Amino acid sequence: MPSTIVTLKVNGTERELIARPSTTLLSALRDTLGLMGAKRGCVQGGCGSCTVLLDGRPVVSCLIPLVTIDGSAVETIEGLAEGDRLGDVQQAFVDLFATQCGFCTPGMIMSATALLNRKPDPTRQDVTEAICGNVCRCTGYEPIIAAVLAAARRRRGAPLTSAEAEV
Repeated sequence: MPSTIVTLKVNGTERELIARPSTTLLSALRDTLGLMGAKRGCVQGGCGSCTVLLDGRPVVSCLIPLVTIDGSAVETIEGLAEGDRLGDVQQAFVDLFATQCGFCTPGMIMSATALLNRKPDPTRQDVTEAICGNVCRCTGYEPIIAAVLAAARRRRGAPLTSAEAEV
């Protein structure tokens, strides 16, 4: 199968990419577009470090053949910030110390963003289900869950918990 041109809207900007049959979305994002937020982890879809939003849904980009998503919209961690201002989920991760080594952080944030976009008032169970495909070896998940719930409260304009207000 020869290479083909694929058109994607990446973080709101239309991009044309040359795709060989073996090119994955992750490779195109990192190697062609220079978007390094999605991490190359297990490259088998099991760790979630390469999670991005594809037409609003979280996917592991290492398993998505680029030729299969022509015309789609892709949002990466880089697309969440507004200039120098972090997106709300990103800021909650910083404020509540939900990162350590940071390798899983972009995938966690993208999975959390997808959850909050479809369910603005998630339960703890909703959050744990939303991030279940994202492996973190450092934090123990509690700060991550707290950060996602805090971001949800902030989005809704709800009062922060006492721990969140101290930060």
